[in-house]
Amino acid sequence: MPIRFLAGLLPIFAAGMLHAAEEYPPLLNNSESQTQKWLQLQREGTAASPQVQSATAAERERAMQRLLDSFTHPIPDYFGEDDGGSLER
Repeated sequence: MPIRFLAGLLPIFAAGMLHAAEEYPPLLNNSESQTQKWLQLQREGTAASPQVQSATAAERERAMQRLLDSFTHPIPDYFGEDDGGSLER
């Protein structure tokens, strides 16, 4: 019984996959690279979210405070070989 059920689902699944392949063209074709396609999507904005993404006043204030706090740490004249820590555990 399960084999007949799965065999009956196979044509439905195959038809769905063919429809999905027609609806969404592949990102990569012979004339352009994957990078060029991603840059084109970014430039055209066709895949962008329709919702405006904005920060609240409190989030902007915290971000500005983090930026200002980063200037309180002095930049050393040089970094010694042992100053960076180690990769050993």
